[in-house]
Amino acid sequence: MYSSTIEKLVKLFSKFPTVGPRTASRFVFYLANSPQQKIDELMLAIDNLKNKIKICPQCFKSFEPFDPSASFRAGAAQGRENVCSICSDNSRDKSKICIVEKEVDLETIENTHRYKGLYFILGGVLGALEKNKPELEERLENLINQIEKEKPAEIILALNPTQEGKKTTLFIKRKLAPTSISLTELAIGLPLGGELEYADEDTIVSALNNRK
Repeated sequence: MYSSTIEKLVKLFSKFPTVGPRTASRFVFYLANSPQQKIDELMLAIDNLKNKIKICPQCFKSFEPFDPSASFRAGAAQGRENVCSICSDNSRDKSKICIVEKEVDLETIENTHRYKGLYFILGGVLGALEKNKPELEERLENLINQIEKEKPAEIILALNPTQEGKKTTLFIKRKLAPTSISLTELAIGLPLGGELEYADEDTIVSALNNRK
């Protein structure tokens, strides 16, 4: 039987995605046997995560704003401190917006270095997370407003090919139908029921190039 302090930490770590009680307990005992300096570094990093990291109002990607007080970066920071580096990059193709479920999916696509458009992070899918539908609809309202402003030529639906992902894709299509903008989906290559996060680069590039 763990002490109340250890039990509380195990329960907290168990709430992390894909982390069960056994793995959570390993985390706790690793921390318990770590020097105080390591604990202080971890606490500072978590504190900075909440205090320094912002969410881009356009695509909902997390980012750390530029520091305008640094003279050598002040020029680059102008007009970029409120949005992420992708949305503020004038070289990006603003005629395309790729909709993904979570930020790790965005990073997976970015790592291919083949897609140069913009993104929009939905933050969830329908189905198992039906209770999140109001938040999803609110996020979609942001997307529609962005579409009206940017007037992109194409919306790429890059949600995971799971049952929930397909249901969410259909939901988005219905929502965006009145816009008359081209809606495409990633093509073959991604396994049915698979996760974009775990696909290799060649598979993602093929899915992007052959979207329909």
